[in-house]
Amino acid sequence: MKPFLLLASRAEDVAAEAEYRSYLRFGGLQDTQLKRIRLEAVPLPELDLSEYSGVIVGGSPFTSSDPPEHKSDTQHRVERELAGLLDRIVEQDFPFLGACYGVGTLGRHQGAVIDRTYGETLGGVTIKLTADGIQDPLLAGMDERFDAFVGHKEACTVLPGHAVLLAGSAACPVQMFRIKQNLYATQFHPELDAEGLALRINTYRYSGYFPPDDAARLITEAYKHTVTEPMKLLRNFVRRYAVPQ
Repeated sequence: MKPFLLLASRAEDVAAEAEYRSYLRFGGLQDTQLKRIRLEAVPLPELDLSEYSGVIVGGSPFTSSDPPEHKSDTQHRVERELAGLLDRIVEQDFPFLGACYGVGTLGRHQGAVIDRTYGETLGGVTIKLTADGIQDPLLAGMDERFDAFVGHKEACTVLPGHAVLLAGSAACPVQMFRIKQNLYATQFHPELDAEGLALRINTYRYSGYFPPDDAARLITEAYKHTVTEPMKLLRNFVRRYAVPQ
């Protein structure tokens, strides 16, 4: 099949590699079936979307709603490149899945209000599908309520009228939405199990997501959650959009 493309932007090698391996594992993919570009390290090359089955945007330390003067040159570059790519992806309704940072990128691109109103510390939450979510093919076979891991400084406060709300939670009303038929964004992380979250907690201990002294407690709490449903979303994405080579 044609490979999927993972656009990553984690500068920490250990977190970047773990993220990539999680998408392989839970997406049921081989190394040759998931190409990765680390946007924090290299400019986004000109892409021929016809060479790929779909595009995935992973999580990021970047906060899209921060004031421009607080963003690094690298973040400004990445945002420009992703916005340009999304122009093409949205126009073609090309298969897209943005996890966490996908809300900040696809959401802002489509006119959503993205701010810090509904930020959540790293940990497990209960996600509830909407009526549209229950019917959506990307969420087929998933429980109406399920646990997932989150950790984000910003979130979607107001969706544009043409977006379809697929899932929410008590502390964050927009946990997943769809644009057109094939463009998806989740606030929760479909690639994270407890082990993966523990690594993230240790990696980003001093990045402002939570008080550093809370790290050990957050890791203990993570292992109390049974997180198995979100990974089905990745398998569904791969199965639905994989294109024969």
